[in-house]
Amino acid sequence: MRDGKTPRVTASQLRKAVERAGFSATRQSGSHVILRNSEGKRVTLPMHAGQTLLPKLVRAILRDAGLTADDLRDLL
Repeated sequence: MRDGKTPRVTASQLRKAVERAGFSATRQSGSHVILRNSEGKRVTLPMHAGQTLLPKLVRAILRDAGLTADDLRDLL
């Protein structure tokens, strides 16, 4: 059984995982990449090279994408 704790990931790792979940990049605004899926859900990722994202931000992005921490672990 998994503990549900949010994994520590970089923006590029999270982007790859979200893309595996069916999202694709639609545009970029500065350092933020906007991704959408076929259902119309939108996710915005801050792409700051090499920086680990804060767990609170990762949870917010996962919530927007309709994913859980366990889903993220499976997609990594």
